[in-house]
Amino acid sequence: MVQRFSPTSSSTSTHPSAASLPLPESDHGSKAVPQWDNCRDEWLSDEPELESDFHRDQIDLLLRLMRWYWRERNDVYFSGNTTVYYDPDQRTNRNFRGPDIYVVFGAEKRSRNSWMVWKEGDKYPDVVFELLSYSTAKTDRTTKKELYQNEWKLSNYFWFHQETKEFRG
Repeated sequence: MVQRFSPTSSSTSTHPSAASLPLPESDHGSKAVPQWDNCRDEWLSDEPELESDFHRDQIDLLLRLMRWYWRERNDVYFSGNTTVYYDPDQRTNRNFRGPDIYVVFGAEKRSRNSWMVWKEGDKYPDVVFELLSYSTAKTDRTTKKELYQNEWKLSNYFWFHQETKEFRG
């Protein structure tokens, strides 16, 4: 369930009552920020807890390496196990994904709770890494691959399976 900051109260709510408002088209053809999304806060990540110690350790290691490698750049954002919201409508409650790690070039380096495509200039991640497990491998190889390739237009998608040592990109 997506939890959002409600501008009319100090608590979170699942969906605003004005969620049925039509979304205006922006100049570049994508959905603009809906009228009901007038809060300045970012939505909280909707990602579940990590699968294993391996997942947590590998995400931490890769993020530390990226932080060191891009330490002098302010135009690269990367995160792990946080949600990428790519549909401001969110009525279906499924138009979001949480890659294990993602990188966005040309984005301000700052702390975020999630990545909200429409609030980031309609910019999707440029690179995604998924750490496969037996419980996630099928989804990572099919559903997520198709979404990243066809909707996000992502050309840099990599996965690694700890047990089988499969690495693909």
